[in-house]
Amino acid sequence: MTVGIERLAVYVPAYALPLAALARARGVPPEKMTQGLGVEEMAIAPPCEDVVTMAASAGARLLRAAHVDPETIGMLLVATETGVDNAKPVAIFVHELLGVGRRCRVYELKHACYAGTAALMTAADWVRAGGGRPRRALVIAADIARYALGSPGEPTQGAGAVAMLVGPEPRALVLGEETGTYADNVYDFWRPIGRREALVDGKYSVECYLAALAGAFTAFRGAERPALRSDEALGDRLARMLYHSPFPKMAMKAHRRLVELDWRATERWAAVEPRLEEAAAASYRELVAPGLAAVARVGNTYTASLYLCLASLLETEGRALAGRRLGLFSYGSGCCAELFTGTVPADVAAVADAGVGEALARRTLIDVPEYERLTRDGEAGGEPPPGFSGEFVLHGIRDDRREYGRLRAALAA
Repeated sequence: MTVGIERLAVYVPAYALPLAALARARGVPPEKMTQGLGVEEMAIAPPCEDVVTMAASAGARLLRAAHVDPETIGMLLVATETGVDNAKPVAIFVHELLGVGRRCRVYELKHACYAGTAALMTAADWVRAGGGRPRRALVIAADIARYALGSPGEPTQGAGAVAMLVGPEPRALVLGEETGTYADNVYDFWRPIGRREALVDGKYSVECYLAALAGAFTAFRGAERPALRSDEALGDRLARMLYHSPFPKMAMKAHRRLVELDWRATERWAAVEPRLEEAAAASYRELVAPGLAAVARVGNTYTASLYLCLASLLETEGRALAGRRLGLFSYGSGCCAELFTGTVPADVAAVADAGVGEALARRTLIDVPEYERLTRDGEAGGEPPPGFSGEFVLHGIRDDRREYGRLRAALAA
C-alpha cells in the first residue's frame, strides 16, 4: 500500500536574531558562529507564543491548504521535546484549537529530536493498518530550542513547527518501506524536570550523532532492495540527502561520515580513498546543501529540523526532483536514530508550497537587548506584538492552567 506525506506546512515565529549581532555582543568573531555553525539567523518566539501555538498555527495552515475537514482526521500526533506539562500532552491542546473531531487518537511523542520521525512512522503504519479504508493522520513536529544566555549552546537556538498530512495519496513524498534504526542510552543532551533550558555535552553529542548515523546507515544499506551491487554506493541511488540539522555544519560532518561508510562497503574503496575528501565535498554540494537554506535562517527546531529541510527542499526544487528518491536521516539525543528514503511524486509541484519562503520574508530582525528581554520574559502569555504572524496565542497561565485563543485566520494569511 502506498503511504506517505500528502502535504506539508511550516510555521516560524515572526522574530529573528542575526547571529553576527549575537557574536559581537558576546565578544566572539562573527564568522565563528555564522561560518562555524552555518547559521545566519535564529528564530525567537515572543511571550505569547509556545510550542502549542506554533504547532496549531502550522496545523491550521496545512488543513486549509489541503482542503481537509478537521473532523476527518483520525490520528493527531505532536512530536516535541519542549512540552508544556508533565502529564497533559501538547497534542490535546492542539486538538481543541484545530477543531479536530472527538473520534481521534491523540497523543504527544518525546524522544529528543527523533520524535518527529517516530510520529511520522507511527502514523504511516496506522494508515497501512487500515486495510484500504481511507485514513489520514496529522503529524506535527514543533519545538523551541533554548539554552542559557551566554552558554556555549546559545547560538544553536531556534523555533518552529512543521505539520504533515500522512495518508494513502502522498503528493509530497512516498515513504519507502525499508528503514535502518539504531539506539543507545547516552547522556549527550538532556533537560531535567524543572529546567527550561537544556544541558548538552557538545563534543560528545556530535560523536553520538555520528555513531548513530553509522549504525542506522549500516542497517539500512543491508536492507536496501534491490540489493546494491558490489561496486555500487547507496548515494548513487539518491537525488538528495537530508539530515537532522541542529545547525548546517552538523549535516556537513554527517555527510562526510556517510560517504566514507558508503564507499568503504564497496569494492571500489581502494580507488576512492585517496580522493575521499574531494568526493565527500562534491557529494555534499550536490546532495545536502540544497536542503539547508531554511535551517540557516531559522536555527535549531529540534523535532522539526529534518522536516523543515524537506519542506524547504520541495518548495525550491520539487518540480526538478519529481520521480526521484531522497534519503533522510533522523537523530534524537539520548539516543535513537533512523535512516529511511522517500520518492518525490510526479505531481509534487501542486503541493510544494509549504509557506517557508513567505514565512522567512515577513520576519522582523531584532537586536540582542530585545532578544534577551524576550528570552527572560519566557512564555508569560499576553497580547501578540506588532507583526505577529501566528494564528493562535497563549493568553496566560492561571492556576497552573494554560489559556489559549485563536486570532482571525486572516492575520496568518
